[in-house]
Amino acid sequence: MKKVLSVILAIIVFLDVVAISVLLIDRSKGGIGLGENVKPNESVTDGTGEVTQVGELFSRVSVVAVGDNLIHDTVYEQAAARSSGGYDFEYAYQNIAHKIESKDVAILNQETIISTDHNVSSYPTFNSPVEVGEEMLEIGFDVFNIATNHSVDCGEKGLISTINYWKSKNAITTGAYLNEADYQNIPMHEVNGVKIAYVGYTGAEPLPTNGISLPSDTDVILMRVEDEERIRQRVMAAKEIADFVVVNAHWGEEYTHEPSEIQKEFARKLGEWGADVIIGTHPHVIQPVEFIDNPDGSRTLVAYSLGNFISAQNRGPRMLGGMLNFDLVKNNTTGETTVENVRFEGTVTHYGYGCSNIRVYPLSEYTEELASKHGVISKTPSFSLEYLYGILEEVIDVMYLIKN
Repeated sequence: MKKVLSVILAIIVFLDVVAISVLLIDRSKGGIGLGENVKPNESVTDGTGEVTQVGELFSRVSVVAVGDNLIHDTVYEQAAARSSGGYDFEYAYQNIAHKIESKDVAILNQETIISTDHNVSSYPTFNSPVEVGEEMLEIGFDVFNIATNHSVDCGEKGLISTINYWKSKNAITTGAYLNEADYQNIPMHEVNGVKIAYVGYTGAEPLPTNGISLPSDTDVILMRVEDEERIRQRVMAAKEIADFVVVNAHWGEEYTHEPSEIQKEFARKLGEWGADVIIGTHPHVIQPVEFIDNPDGSRTLVAYSLGNFISAQNRGPRMLGGMLNFDLVKNNTTGETTVENVRFEGTVTHYGYGCSNIRVYPLSEYTEELASKHGVISKTPSFSLEYLYGILEEVIDVMYLIKN
């Protein structure tokens, strides 16, 4: 009997050892001890609701987009005063730089042209110092929309010079091209294994280029809202070669927080054609953020306006801009793509009496003390932190707001 019991006990011990070994092998493969039901690149739960991702199923790209980089003479004259020769824009952007450089991709609407063939100038026909571009690249911007209502402020030659300036920096630009051959190369890049293509156009209301036209015989292509068929073909072609299509739409009416029917209708069209994200600029004030549903079941993220990134304008609502943060996510097994983690964070253009010391802050780092000394109070006496957050919370759905 003792011999039989010894045999049975040995068998039990052996089976326990085998079971423990199997569990350890499962864990060594990156699983959580759930055996063969766990396949590579799957997300599973451990019974407590916690999700564990096995392998590299998803590729993710973090993106930030901001509004109009509107360089009035006050902005560049202050930059000139801070330089021993040329222009130094570091002070104007140093408080916001960490928000830009922390992302995989950063997108800017460069409102004013940068032509090396023209003198620096301000409203109503702008041309900005090259040092503006240098500073934008330095703080981490990768993609620049150059199709705005100011694109031809210095005529055809100015736009050509602007395009060539950005090309000399190997920057990605949207909306304006030297010629048809240049246009055929859809701007795109691959980040973290995700291919992103960019389309840009100006549809500023009522005049996409402030009534200034390119010569009828020009080779230059400036994407305008009137060229709807060209825009449609562009978005669809971009969708064929990329995982995501981001459209920079310079559209809408100035100084209104409500998107126009033209904006809403064109957003629907862009979504149907294949746009995954639409980044709106031009109104100089913020407008709502939403997802729109497309007929094929996909969804398009739309930020109708991100307001001003920097400017020397003189009304309270124009001091509040926005940073649109989101992730582009690709399932590497199925190819499915989604736009996730959408968050809107306010920015503030701050200056003192007489528009002195213009600079940009994240709203989360702005203070009541600064607000109480803002030069805009002469035109907007109610300007304060409460004033800024009041606009933000009225315009942007709370589900997209970053809690400060």
